[in-house]
Amino acid sequence: MADRKWARDWRLWLGLFLGIAVLTIAFVSFFDRDPGLIVQIERPIRTPLRDYVTCNGKIEPIAAHVYRAQFETSVTGVFAKEGMPVRHGERLLTLDANEVSADLAQARVQLVMARDDLRNDREGGPPDERAQLAGDLRRAQADVEHLQQRQDTLEKLVQTHAATLDDLRDNSTALTRAQALVDTLKQKRTDESERAASDEEKDSLRAKQAQEQIDLLEARLRSAIVISPIEGTLYSFPLREGDYVRAGDVLAQIADLRKVQMRAFVDEADLGGLKLGQPVTITWDAMPDRSWAGTTGQIPKRVSALGSRSVGEVLCSVDNEKLSLLPNVNVDVRILVDEKDNALVVPRGAVRTEQGSHFVFVLDGDRLRRRQVSLGIANSTSYEIVSGLDENDRVAVSSNLDLRDGSLVRPSETK
Repeated sequence: MADRKWARDWRLWLGLFLGIAVLTIAFVSFFDRDPGLIVQIERPIRTPLRDYVTCNGKIEPIAAHVYRAQFETSVTGVFAKEGMPVRHGERLLTLDANEVSADLAQARVQLVMARDDLRNDREGGPPDERAQLAGDLRRAQADVEHLQQRQDTLEKLVQTHAATLDDLRDNSTALTRAQALVDTLKQKRTDESERAASDEEKDSLRAKQAQEQIDLLEARLRSAIVISPIEGTLYSFPLREGDYVRAGDVLAQIADLRKVQMRAFVDEADLGGLKLGQPVTITWDAMPDRSWAGTTGQIPKRVSALGSRSVGEVLCSVDNEKLSLLPNVNVDVRILVDEKDNALVVPRGAVRTEQGSHFVFVLDGDRLRRRQVSLGIANSTSYEIVSGLDENDRVAVSSNLDLRDGSLVRPSETK
């Protein structure tokens, strides 16, 4: 009887022990199982998508008129103020041109002298020298003619003993001297003509240089009175009466500021999407509540260094009808390079790239499944999905996690 009771108690205790063991294993298994990664999940949405290039730029006037000093002098009169509108033909500034006027008068005298010398060169020499030489030559030739006639007469008289041989020899000597003088004067006339021909090139150059100097000085004299050539804005006018200026110093800058251009400095990596006529939005820190519209007008064909950046310079037209944008100010630029009104969009963090192909992880139950996708346009935060997803899919956007096909996850779904 006792053995039978002991056997029954032993089976009871064994069953109780096995039951506790099974419950313990089940409890540990339940609380010790892999809970899965917590992953942010979002659905693709339909929304307008716009892709912008952002950069910096500088405002420039179109067809600016820049006046620079053409000689060293001082300012004698100021008749305008920087920033004011000016009329066509309005006098803005006068410079001291007394020294230029004196130099101009001297240059005109030098031109007259050079032209006189050139005219004499072309006629064979100075007129008084030519007249003197021509008179001497005529007299010498007349003496030769007279002595030759007397020589002929004396030769006949010697034959009839009416004249002596001494008379004949004396006349012959005088004839020889007279002929030598004629030859000398003719050679002098030839030398004078050759010298005049040689001096013609030199005096022609003198006359040309004198005329060029006159043209230069006349231009300087005209530049001493600065007159506005257009109706516009005097946007740079740094001088006051009595100021000293050097050649090349800026005196005034004038332009019609209703139309300006903007030079945008676009990073090399962003140049591929640029085209002519793309919309441009411009903002300026000095007027944070305003913006200006424009369009791309010239796409660069080369890049250049700008500090540590490699940029292309894109010229854009800008509407500045209210004259609020000033030349040479630095602005922020946004260029619309692409847009779509009803794009299927996912965050950039959802898209991964491997060997040139793009894929996302789609939530299937409590696991992720890898799926290939094709991309369209993009901006700084989103990608357009052309194929591979629809609006009912749920995609993982936790790009910093090591996700794999089949990963067990716990979704944290964005509302």
